[in-house]
Amino acid sequence: MSEIEWLKYSVTHIGEGFEDMKWKKAGSLKLAFLTVLLLFFGLIARERLSGFQFGSIDEKTFSIVPYAVRSIVSFSAWTIGNWAVCTLLDGEGTLRNICIYSAYSLVPYTAQLYINTLFSHILTGDEKIFMDIVEIVCTVWSMVLVFTALKTVHRYSVLKTATAVVLTLFAMFIMLFLLVLFASLLQQIWQFVSAVFTEIFYRLRT
Repeated sequence: MSEIEWLKYSVTHIGEGFEDMKWKKAGSLKLAFLTVLLLFFGLIARERLSGFQFGSIDEKTFSIVPYAVRSIVSFSAWTIGNWAVCTLLDGEGTLRNICIYSAYSLVPYTAQLYINTLFSHILTGDEKIFMDIVEIVCTVWSMVLVFTALKTVHRYSVLKTATAVVLTLFAMFIMLFLLVLFASLLQQIWQFVSAVFTEIFYRLRT
């Protein structure tokens, strides 16, 4: 099968899809990165391009940072966090496989972002229940896929997989907290350096 076919197979065959991928050593990092990139643009499309009945974002306050954090940064933290946690828990999954399997698991959730963006231009406010159903079904679908993917890639039991998920979420929280702390520190350093140079230039001019 081609890589696209493996992607479809893993998403539509919960459990055995990832199992077969593991034994066949299938999976593409390019498709994984593309999926995360589509998630990033999907989040933007869902909030910025929805129909006027469903969009409530002020165009003047647009910033890509929140969308990047919710997609690219969060996915990176999940991948690294799970790899670190499962290394301690004797997991068999490599960083590459965790990245690929996790990204493939996001396909249903990513798809519903675009589907609901389209629906928002077709449906009325009273018909929003259909968009909610699509979102709930695809979100649950992706969650089941993520759980199954981790169970398969690490050769864990259900209980150990659940434990790994909880620990991974905790590791993500720690990493994101440190990232915010580091960004705040850099901002303070930049403000200090900028203030020093401004003062120096002011004194040289006077």
